[in-house]
Amino acid sequence: MGTMIELQVADGTRVPAYEARPAGTPKGAVVVIQEIFGVNSHIRAVADGYAAEGYLAVAPAAFHRVKPGVELGYAEADMGEGFGYKTAVEALPAPGVMQDIQAAIDHAAQASAGKVGIVGYCWGGLLTWRSACMLTGLSAASPYYGGGMTTESEIARQPKVPVLAHFAEDDKWIPLDTVEAFKKAHPEVALHTYAAHHGFNCDQRGAWHAPSAQLARELTLAFFAKHLA
Repeated sequence: MGTMIELQVADGTRVPAYEARPAGTPKGAVVVIQEIFGVNSHIRAVADGYAAEGYLAVAPAAFHRVKPGVELGYAEADMGEGFGYKTAVEALPAPGVMQDIQAAIDHAAQASAGKVGIVGYCWGGLLTWRSACMLTGLSAASPYYGGGMTTESEIARQPKVPVLAHFAEDDKWIPLDTVEAFKKAHPEVALHTYAAHHGFNCDQRGAWHAPSAQLARELTLAFFAKHLA
């Protein structure tokens, strides 16, 4: 359904992105932010899913500045490799990858002629939260189990757009007490928890939990339908 495009970033860098277009006129756009495994078949499938719902979907290659063409699976070795790339991206001088996400938002707005939402998973959930607080041109954000999102420095950020956050109750990476701290600090954020593990949305991971993934998707689609209309 989708094709690879190039985003023109403010600093002159050209960053690849996967773009999936709906059958008819887009009713808005969704920027999809990857996990630590690159714009792999799962992330492309997520983008295709939003296109099937009528949105123009764009998934920028968030590792491009440190390693082009990353497309990993979900084995232990893949996790270690992906974590290394994520650490390298996080160490980039500001604005780092945030300018690439801004380019994706700008492209999505222009290509869809509509409002833009953003959704991200794992590390992409963290970047989605940062985007909601730091970037322009968004109308809604929905981070899934954003690793690091419940640390004090991230809780201190203030979102500029409506946020729907998803967390897993059995997430070994994101303790529930930190989720509660985030919830207390941000009563304006719609926050849902699921009886599942980190990564429950991904049907290529052992942590996949179909009922939680389906409910989170339904809530997110309703959220975007409200704010991107």
